Amino acid sequence: MYAIRTKNLEKHFGATGALRGVSLDFSAGLIHGLIGSDGAGKTTALRLLAGLLRPSAGNLTYIKDGRPSSFSEFRPGLAYMPQQASLYPDLSIAEHLEFFRDLYRLDAATFKQRSAELLEITRLGKFSDRRAGQLSGGMYKKLGLMCSLLQSPSALLLDEPTNGVDPISRREFWELLYAQSASGMLIIVSTAYMDEAERCARVHLLDAGRLLSAGEPRAVLKEAGAASFEEIFIKGAAK
Repeated sequence: MYAIRTKNLEKHFGATGALRGVSLDFSAGLIHGLIGSDGAGKTTALRLLAGLLRPSAGNLTYIKDGRPSSFSEFRPGLAYMPQQASLYPDLSIAEHLEFFRDLYRLDAATFKQRSAELLEITRLGKFSDRRAGQLSGGMYKKLGLMCSLLQSPSALLLDEPTNGVDPISRREFWELLYAQSASGMLIIVSTAYMDEAERCARVHLLDAGRLLSAGEPRAVLKEAGAASFEEIFIKGAAK
């Protein structure tokens, strides 16, 4: 079981403070939502967690099987899906899976089983010969998720995976996340869609690099005396 904690985490780009003293607790086996508008610090936070950036200040603690571990020990079980298009438009779905098989150095038996499972749960099997550049937005996101899941990670970081995706595909994407979370995977997903906050087991509300609130969605709403997450952000911006 994987977990991640941060304490007073800061990241500055020149004079700009992207994260300002943020303490987060991503406990194992749950879907955590990093919720906030553009510029809130969500992508910076995920890149720090993924080891792609170094913090300007504060602490990052990686926990594996109940004990603190080094990032090098934690890293093999970690997968990151960036917001930007990161697939190859001229490669088919099947070719992408083969590419990531080589990248993850999966043996033939493991790859065959895992790829078959992923094609089934995403319902992309009959489109395996279609190039990524010809996929719909929802199918493209599913392919990105498949490539991230091929190595069977224990922790999955997703940066706005449903941005620009139609409502039906968004719902299907979340169903895929629930299925993975049921196996004990730690999932951290960033989103600017307030309705998706209620789909998470825990939420972490970010605004201008600061943490507004965190906890179970209903408890956060109750504590803030708000009827919606939009209302919490409006109150936060007014302070």
